[in-house]
Parts: sequence; C-alpha cells; structure tokens
Amino acid sequence: MNGEQRRKQLLSFLSGSQTPISGAALARELKVSRQVIVQDVALLRANGADILSASRGYLMLSPQQEVSRVFKVMHSDAQTEEELMMIVDMGGIVRDVFIYHRAYGIVCGEMKIRSRRDIQDFMDKIKTGKSSLLKNVTAGYHYHTIAAEDAKTLDDIQKQLAEKGMLAKLQEDEPVDFWNRMQG
Repeated sequence: MNGEQRRKQLLSFLSGSQTPISGAALARELKVSRQVIVQDVALLRANGADILSASRGYLMLSPQQEVSRVFKVMHSDAQTEEELMMIVDMGGIVRDVFIYHRAYGIVCGEMKIRSRRDIQDFMDKIKTGKSSLLKNVTAGYHYHTIAAEDAKTLDDIQKQLAEKGMLAKLQEDEPVDFWNRMQG
C-alpha cells in the first residue's frame, strides 16, 4: 500500500468513527509506525481534512461529504480565470482537468482548486510560458470534475457555465463514463 492509498484508508477509518481512534490503533491497522500516522494526519490536514488530535486519539470533526459531477466545457485561454473564479465563488472545487484525445484517450491533470488563491497560483504557473493549458490540445474542449457540498450547488454551477456559453455537449464518439474507462 502506498502513501496515498494509506491516507485514503486513514480518512475512511476516521470518517466511519464517532469516537477518537488512537494513533497506535491506526498504526497497527495500517501496518506502519505511529510516526507515519502523525505525518499522514499532517498531510491530510494540509489538504483540508478536518481532523482533531484529542487525548484519546484522532477524530474527524465533520465527515467529508460532497458530491461531484463532470462538466465538458469550452472557452478561450482568456476566459480560463473567469471560469475557475465562477466555479469557486459558487462553492465548487475544481478537482481536475482532462481531455479526451482521439489518439491518446483520456489525459488528466489534478488541479485541487478551491480558492481564489489557488486560481492565482495556477494562473501564475501558466503565465510563465513554460506550460500551456491542457485544453489547447483539443481545440479548447476539456472536462472538469467539480465537487461541492450538494447537488444544488452543482446545478447552479452548470447553469452558470451554460449562461456564459462555456458548457459544451458530448459528441457521439466520446465516452460517457470517463472514470470507469480510465480505471479499466
């Protein structure tokens, strides 16, 4: 089990418990040292997990419940920041960006954009000129997995993307279930 898998398992244990779980118990369960658990908890917190360190162990303060949806979008380079700001301002988290390339298949990049600061960091990296937007490989068409607290927020984001002319329709030759295709 690699570190990412272990941290997912750790989140699963904590999310499923109403009472604190000791670091020693988590270490035994995951077959690592207690120090590795301490480091994993620190990494999870840095990525937004709401984990409390109590005298009796670790406790997830609020289970991470969110819904997500994949949106196909198309816009100019100049509209990239506007698109991301609109999604974040409406309560969405941009998990990733991916394209469906007829020769290469699905090409995906993790984004984890949840704030205007994240957007500014992303845009600063693009503006260096050393990298370009993934969407440019497919004439502007790309997809985002957007997460939010509830389906209504995703519905509102979808409506706003449509009103701004950024929402694109799936073509007949595009796979509908992107994630199973990527994993399988």
